[in-house]
Amino acid sequence: MPKKIRVPKLRHYTPKNLAVVRLDGRDRYIGKYGSPESVEQYHRLIAEWLEAKADGETVASPPAEAVCQLSVSEMLVRYWKFAKSYYQKDGKPTHELACMRDAIRPLRKLYGRSRATEFGPLKLKAIRQHMIDVQSLARTEVNKRIGRIKRVFKYAVSEELIPPSVFEGLRTVDGLRFGRTTARETEPVTPVAAADVEATLPYVSPQVAAMIQLQDLTGMRPNEVVQLRPADIDRSAEIWIFEPRDHKNRWRGHRRIVPLGPKAQAILIPYFDRSTESPCFSPKEAEEWRNEQRAKRRDPNRKTPVYPSELKAREKRKQQRKKQKRKRPLRDCFDVASYRRAITYGIKKAKKNGVVIAHWHPNQLRHSCATRIREAHGIEAAQVVLGHARADVTEVYAERNLELAKRIAGQVG
Repeated sequence: MPKKIRVPKLRHYTPKNLAVVRLDGRDRYIGKYGSPESVEQYHRLIAEWLEAKADGETVASPPAEAVCQLSVSEMLVRYWKFAKSYYQKDGKPTHELACMRDAIRPLRKLYGRSRATEFGPLKLKAIRQHMIDVQSLARTEVNKRIGRIKRVFKYAVSEELIPPSVFEGLRTVDGLRFGRTTARETEPVTPVAAADVEATLPYVSPQVAAMIQLQDLTGMRPNEVVQLRPADIDRSAEIWIFEPRDHKNRWRGHRRIVPLGPKAQAILIPYFDRSTESPCFSPKEAEEWRNEQRAKRRDPNRKTPVYPSELKAREKRKQQRKKQKRKRPLRDCFDVASYRRAITYGIKKAKKNGVVIAHWHPNQLRHSCATRIREAHGIEAAQVVLGHARADVTEVYAERNLELAKRIAGQVG
């Protein structure tokens, strides 16, 4: 575990009302204390100081002023106007827009008042070190955010806001490599054990249990299974075809086709008793089921009759609960987050009842399905079922058959 670097604080030099920070035993005065310029300069110096510490070098002096007067903040304002109209689907902003906002936040914080033409590879590396030391981001997430910052400058070049040399310089900054950086590593997503899935099912609602079983059989993504509607399923043939109206690669013009066999059909049939445009799996129905189960568990050993006064009191409490506003109103359709929370709730409930279950999440079901298909039918079959354009992407999801490798090793020595 690398030793954590102690970041110097911004101090107030009261005789002259200046902001000062001490770096490597040397005081640096960075303008009027409390001014936006001094705060930005402080964050910039700390980021460059951390980068220099990581490389064992001294902090470079700022480059000479360029001719172009466009600041980084002004460039970001123009880019954000473009991003809000580009990163949207069906009139709603996509998740990528939020990711772009998180990526450009340190760029604006550290170098917002700098000229865009002065921004180069060393400054980009300083932002990267800021993400590692201050934000404590994982290596893969740092690489993604640095790539998004490069995309911002690529846009600025395409709009002739900055010269192409700026973007070409940033392209020379390679991504962080495994084992060659102080950034932390994340654990890879692995298949979930079938025993853990089976043990979780009794402790979730029938709607969540059906989604779990369906995803485990078909290898669908979580956002595909939560949006499933009767109208999206072609039932004209023996094998039904589900085509999600929204999926990960829709913006690329790709189609997503999910075949549904007999087992998947048996899971879905009870949820066709609704409008074809309504989602099959509803949080409201799951809440109604939980209330029914709660009512059944109330006083199971009671022998005395329930008097009318008690029935009236129960009805009064029921009406009061209906009038109370929920902190989070129930939706007509699950989303990926609520689906994941429902599984986590089931796991915690199982543990309270003495059932030991390792924590797992919906994405692992996709990995489990891919692994089973690869073992039985090969990597190409797993690629087709998961809907990947390239087999090397499927390699990430389908774990290699270790048992087969062991049998071969036993035969060939």
